[in-house]
Amino acid sequence: MATLTDITLADLSLFSNGAPWSVFEELRRQSPVHWNVEEAPNHGFWSVTRYADIVEVLRDTQTYSSEIGAANLEELDTRQLEIRKSILETDGDRHRTLRKMLQPQFTPRALAGYETFLRGITATTLDRALTQDRFDFVAEVAADFPIRVLAQLLDVPESDIPNLIKWGNKMVGNQDPEHADVLADSPESEQFRDLPFRSPAALEVFEYGYELAWNRKGGNGSDLVSVLLNTEPADGIPLDARDFRNYFLLLVVAGNETTRHTITHTMNNLMANPDQLAILRERPELIPWAVEEFLRMASPVHHFRRTARQATVLNGQEIAAGDKVVVWFGSGNRDEDVFADPYRFDVQRHPNEHMSFGRGGPHMCLGNSLARLEIQIMFEDLIARDVNLQPDGTPDYVLSNFVHGFKRLPVRQA
Repeated sequence: MATLTDITLADLSLFSNGAPWSVFEELRRQSPVHWNVEEAPNHGFWSVTRYADIVEVLRDTQTYSSEIGAANLEELDTRQLEIRKSILETDGDRHRTLRKMLQPQFTPRALAGYETFLRGITATTLDRALTQDRFDFVAEVAADFPIRVLAQLLDVPESDIPNLIKWGNKMVGNQDPEHADVLADSPESEQFRDLPFRSPAALEVFEYGYELAWNRKGGNGSDLVSVLLNTEPADGIPLDARDFRNYFLLLVVAGNETTRHTITHTMNNLMANPDQLAILRERPELIPWAVEEFLRMASPVHHFRRTARQATVLNGQEIAAGDKVVVWFGSGNRDEDVFADPYRFDVQRHPNEHMSFGRGGPHMCLGNSLARLEIQIMFEDLIARDVNLQPDGTPDYVLSNFVHGFKRLPVRQA
């Protein structure tokens, strides 16, 4: 019989059907800062599963560094750290500078100007999907909508959308045999060790980004690529080729994957909780606030990682300098000490200080206002329509302990 010490969140089998909620619950209760063993060449990591401890790690950048592989559990050597370095793996003044380059594009005031085209894209996506009696909600709605928004923000043609979806799937799904060209933990991946996610798809994204840059450098465009290329960083240090390509790759991944999965989780939750759907149909003015519950329940990113700069103590557990410290957002979003009846989907939950975008700290998701607006508009339109979607088969999850998402969600119109 497995014991608590046997639990390791490096075990992908725990994530074959989505988040391992019962495991998170056991860790919160018995071992909230828990040592997880890993196979060589990795050396293990601490899992942090309680809300308050996660907040402490995210906010204390002096103790817990993002600069040593924030986006994954892989332990990188000095060369890899330098080549892969992005805004995610940057702390301090340089991080603030890189963040400020695009921050004005994602303020609520700036996004207010996007609402008309967001509603248009939403209507087009739903009109197309709902001509079918049966369809895959992921392919026809959840993947289609945010990637069309991203294409607008990057100012790239609609014909490029299939590649943007494909690249995101391959990189974020680098642990899933259906998505990955090369599995991240396979010997074959060693030839791609310098690439983000160890994915050869990153090379295609880099080439695509460089082509856009070649045509937009020195111009006056307002798209995200042009802003990155033609804005002088506040610290006076220009973006070099590595900075640009890694920032661009992050936009391709983050601008698509997390919103897609939140939309899919929300559809799944609404179908499973018709009483909550009825509330929103009767009182659609609640939808903007309900988005917070959509995000809490979805928890589209399982974890991010920090590395202890120095020996420290977290919730009574001694952590050594250099140890990996991994925060599990989904577990924090189900913490009984913060959320009453945390497994209940409650569109009127208040307060709702979820951590799906992080919870404070300098690395809180830059695009959170855009994601909220996209999700709000999608469900305002969908819920207003005279349609009744029902499950039409078993959902199929991405095999990953990094992203909490679906490959397929079959639905039918009842």
